Amino acid sequence: MRFEIIVSLFATMIISAVLTPFVRRFAFLIGAVDEPSARRVNKVPMPTMGGLAIFIAYNFTMFVLMRNQIPTAPDKLFQFWGMFAGQCIIIITGMIDDVVELKPYQKMIGILLAAVEVYFLGGVRMTTITLPFLGILNLGWIGFPVTILWIAAITNAINLLDGLDGLATGVSIIALFTTGFTGLFFLPSTNILVVVMIFTLVAAEIGFLPYNFFPARIYLGDTGALFIGFMISVFSLSGLKNATFISVIIPLMILGVPITDTVYAMLRRRLNNQSISHADKRHLHHRLMQMGLTHRQTVLVIYGISLIFSFIALLYPLSTIWGSVFLTIGILIGIEIFVEAIGLVGENRTPVLNWIRRIVSSNTSQEASQDFEREHPQKAPTKNKQEEPLSRVVKNRRQKK
Repeated sequence: MRFEIIVSLFATMIISAVLTPFVRRFAFLIGAVDEPSARRVNKVPMPTMGGLAIFIAYNFTMFVLMRNQIPTAPDKLFQFWGMFAGQCIIIITGMIDDVVELKPYQKMIGILLAAVEVYFLGGVRMTTITLPFLGILNLGWIGFPVTILWIAAITNAINLLDGLDGLATGVSIIALFTTGFTGLFFLPSTNILVVVMIFTLVAAEIGFLPYNFFPARIYLGDTGALFIGFMISVFSLSGLKNATFISVIIPLMILGVPITDTVYAMLRRRLNNQSISHADKRHLHHRLMQMGLTHRQTVLVIYGISLIFSFIALLYPLSTIWGSVFLTIGILIGIEIFVEAIGLVGENRTPVLNWIRRIVSSNTSQEASQDFEREHPQKAPTKNKQEEPLSRVVKNRRQKK
């Protein structure tokens, strides 16, 4: 990576840090403020729309400081501008939501518009996938709904994660850095421009994080959460045009925290006969705080979990196909046990833990019985003496009477 790119990344952090106080004042000015409520963790009115500073810093660097990195080939240039247009749709959607609070379906319309735009104009799409033992599968028209679903799911996952000071920002920094590192060293098919864009976004978020970490002075808001989630989904798809099992599983593993939280939130609401968009206080960060962790401790614990997922993601390029399969199965089992242990779906919905308890209890009872017989052989029933049937005992007693 050239020296000018490294300098530009440091400049991006500074620009983001300088812009954030101005965005904070702007948020108060236009009414983009989170008021305290039963669902909020803030005790005082908190300015939101902090993602606007990240958006401006990121694009200033790409269009000004790194203008030499912008591709000149027509197809690459078209893709670059297509991605920028998608960003603008997402930012506008987020800003409107931070001011007037859109309904879930209205917010989803904005996300879908951005996804459709980058599919057709940006050329960001999944066209083929190579599966173990099956070979290359041409997705054809199925690639369109798969791409749209991918973008919408990841964008919403990051948005749902944004519930504590610095949580979504820190987790996305870890996820983006791991994505860029993997693309640079393990996935040679990844466009180098995409790697540069990833690290530029990381730099913009790092400059914003000191204002967003507990105790926060400004929130990401939907402006930032939707923008970051959208960019993560687009970046991951940029390396998935001709996807393989490994290239698909790596971004899923890197985003293990928001994806797990989102999937189990949907499952929890369906089991409780609630709408999928119904808001509650049983997300991952809520459950950890209800277990006794402080605000800061909860954020740091989730950072740690995110780092574990990122480390596991780095094992996939080094594993064989069978190794990746067994690794995935083990991770899924571990996630299920963890989710049941903290009651993410519900305190009484622990099928795997109940199964483990039954096995442990059964084995423990047998071992205890065997130990008792070894320690007290005189009390153990003899094998030669047969027990008298109950019916015969009753009959003998009646005859005596």
